[in-house]
Amino acid sequence: MVKRRGLMLVLSSPSGAGKTSIARTLLKQDTQLAMSVSATTRRRRPGEVEGKDYFFLDEMAFKTKINRGYFLEYAEVFDHFYGTPADTVNKTLNEGRDVLFDIDWQGTQQIKASARQDLVSIFILPPSTQELERRLLNRAQDSAEVVAGRMAKAADEMSHYPEYDYVIINHDLAQSVAAVQTILDAERLRIDRQQGLSDFVKQLRQSSSA
Repeated sequence: MVKRRGLMLVLSSPSGAGKTSIARTLLKQDTQLAMSVSATTRRRRPGEVEGKDYFFLDEMAFKTKINRGYFLEYAEVFDHFYGTPADTVNKTLNEGRDVLFDIDWQGTQQIKASARQDLVSIFILPPSTQELERRLLNRAQDSAEVVAGRMAKAADEMSHYPEYDYVIINHDLAQSVAAVQTILDAERLRIDRQQGLSDFVKQLRQSSSA
């Protein structure tokens, strides 16, 4: 019997380019996909749930977990730490399900260094800097000062797009979701993700020659 090992699907983008909206839509329509829940040292935003959106830790507890090798990847972004617990991700992959990551280029590089064979990475670009700023302002989650800081950092973040397997320009949410789903469906069919495939083909050949 052919079984598939899960893959790690990474979505990265500058803040406001739409990766979180794409991720949420994918999770609703694809039952084989599970969201990776990160730990963070930033404050909880209104409506966020502990253990569902993030695991909220203070900085000392986070650094202790770094030293113990608890995270598959971690990074400091806008003066806060973010990290992915390794044990839950590996459990999901071994069950044949895929894990979706909403992380930045630093975290993606760390995963690539340790688990390249399981990684599929996609960078989401905004259609323009003006649209990026408009989206950030319309979220009404951050102050004008924070938005300005995110815009200043966006140019550096976008310079890392060549490090990814795929790039999508997010003109339209539905089209971008469809593009990511197409990539995901194709990557699931790669030969190196099919465990037991060689034995299955061997049995087919034996049966056909009998």
